[in-house]
Formats: sequence, structure tokens, C-alpha cells
Amino acid sequence: MTDKITANKVVTLAYILRDDSGEIIDRSSDGSPLLYLHGAMNIVPGLEEQLEGVAQGETIKATVSPEKGYGPRIGEAQEVPRSLFPGDAELAAGMQVVAHDDQGRQIPFFITGITEETVTVDPNHPLAGETLHFEVTVESLRDATDEEVEHGHPHGAGGHHH
Repeated sequence: MTDKITANKVVTLAYILRDDSGEIIDRSSDGSPLLYLHGAMNIVPGLEEQLEGVAQGETIKATVSPEKGYGPRIGEAQEVPRSLFPGDAELAAGMQVVAHDDQGRQIPFFITGITEETVTVDPNHPLAGETLHFEVTVESLRDATDEEVEHGHPHGAGGHHH
């Protein structure tokens, strides 16, 4: 009997993620597949739904709408003075930074551009508003340990956190 993906399985995935035009956005590298705990929201909801019941060794293609992926785009990118960031902050495009609003709520931003004077920040995840096209191979499956279920994510081969 082949194992199938159900809640509280630790799943090893090799994946390729493409956008609508077929460009590869992201992929797992050889030898370092993605490990996730099924049912614990470790991955985007739309992909998790479509992996339910998939057997070890199977490859599926999953198309995930923005609503079930990284959400629709909200708000616009804006340029802010570089001086708002600590002088020694190492800023890079694609980095996530967290700002706080007047109520002290955390607002994550993604840096999309940097000049000497300004930093362009976008409130949207780089993949917000994108339909995601995954090609996923289930490399292995195992039952999660009680500890993993409690923590809501798999522990690596060495069992320690990075």
C-alpha cells in the first residue's frame, strides 16, 4: 500500500513554480527538496489542498489562484527615504522588512528597489496577484512525530532549528 498525503504527514516535495507565461519563478534545488507538514499551513493553501490524497512518487500539476496563493495585490509600491532605515541595515531587493503603523500593528513590506537616496517598498508579496503553476513530485512521506505536530512544522534531518 502506497502512502497518501493526509494531515500530519511530513512530505518531501520537489517542485517547479511557473507564472502564467511559463517562466520559472522558483524551484527546489537538487538534493534540497521542500519539507512540509501537511495540514499545518506551511505552504500556500491552494497547493496544500491539491496535494491532499496524492501518493508517494506521484507528480501533479497544481494551478493556484492568487486568493489561495499569496493573495491579491493591495496598495502600491512607494519610495521612502533611505534614511528611514538604519544606516547599517543591509538592504536588498526581495527582502522583507516589517514596518509598524500608528496602532503598532506589523505591516510587512518587500523591498523592490534601492538607490542611494530612496528605497522602494511594496506592501505585496512578490507573487501577490499571480496565478501560481506548480509542478510537484512527492518524493517521500512519513508520519509526523508528536513534537512536529505540536510545533506545526517538520524538523530537519539533524532535528535542530536554523
